[in-house]
Amino acid sequence: MASSLGTAASSRIFPSSSSARGRLYLRSSSSSSFSSSPSRLSFSSSLKSLAFRSLSSHFSRYQWTSAVNLSSRGGFCTTASPKCAASDPNQLKSAREDIKELLKSKFCHPILVRLGWHDAGTYNKNIKEWPQRGGANGSLRFEVELKHAANAGLVNALNLIQPIKDKYSGVTYADLFQLASATAIEEVGGPKIPMKYGRVDVSSPNECPEEGRLPAAGPPSPADHLREVFYRMGLNDKEIVALSGAHTLGRSRPERSGWGKPETKYTKDGPGAPGGQSWTVQWLKFDNSYFKDVKAKRDEDLLVLPTDAVLFEDPSFKVYAEKYAEDQEAFFKDYAEAHAKLSNLGAKFDPPEGIVLDDVPTQAAP
Repeated sequence: MASSLGTAASSRIFPSSSSARGRLYLRSSSSSSFSSSPSRLSFSSSLKSLAFRSLSSHFSRYQWTSAVNLSSRGGFCTTASPKCAASDPNQLKSAREDIKELLKSKFCHPILVRLGWHDAGTYNKNIKEWPQRGGANGSLRFEVELKHAANAGLVNALNLIQPIKDKYSGVTYADLFQLASATAIEEVGGPKIPMKYGRVDVSSPNECPEEGRLPAAGPPSPADHLREVFYRMGLNDKEIVALSGAHTLGRSRPERSGWGKPETKYTKDGPGAPGGQSWTVQWLKFDNSYFKDVKAKRDEDLLVLPTDAVLFEDPSFKVYAEKYAEDQEAFFKDYAEAHAKLSNLGAKFDPPEGIVLDDVPTQAAP
């Protein structure tokens, strides 16, 4: 398993360094799994043949548009993506079960959380029009947005879940990204996220947001930077701190982000591809250890970014960080609410009230 994961279990949640700008890292392999050696793939050389085209055929209630995904050979190709009025509830439930199986085999919880967050995290509350306002609309599947520095490596997450998307054509990318993110949290011991679905996909790369809407890991003024980015999304200090707690999952790799150690005693044996530096000892378990470890700063093998440390330095952030370090139940409650709010940012729902999966009886997969 150590050689089959690639970046799947080695990803930070939000912050990224500008050193990763313009890069995507793929795992070289003759099969559909990732190997342990990254190879750099430049967009300029690998996407020469990429073209987006509209298809005039209409099938039932779906209008087919082109989207980017990785082929089994490790390159890019265009595939049809359904632009649905709403995702099919039973297909969503079946897709959730497939995601659970994927998580068990690939240990890819961190990168799937990051995928959902980065699709939703481009939201700008000051822009009313959809999709110009950004948010959870599936735009992250297009290469123009994958090229953003903060999204380095997320092409691997797309490659992991594309077979599920292909299997369930009645599920939008926007819903699939958020379904994968919430399921990943729940499957490693996190709280139940009060999710709803029915997000509509954007249909072309021209509808992707501009670069620069996601937070960085080491800005000159971490507290000001976090507030600038998250306040633009309509989130507050409590939600900023609660969401930061998701760094209890995952690892950072210096060759991709510019942050962290190449390997520590907690990451040298995986699971998944070994290496990187984690924020916590058990980096595939969702609990409140992130806050305890950041506060203690006693273990040099655990990562503390400037945007982590500031949670215990800024007076307003510190109130919540101290609370979560002492009270996991309070953290879980606030995290679940903040995650659900983030996953809905900027989304256009059809039906407008959304779809709650736990109210839908499970049916056989198509």
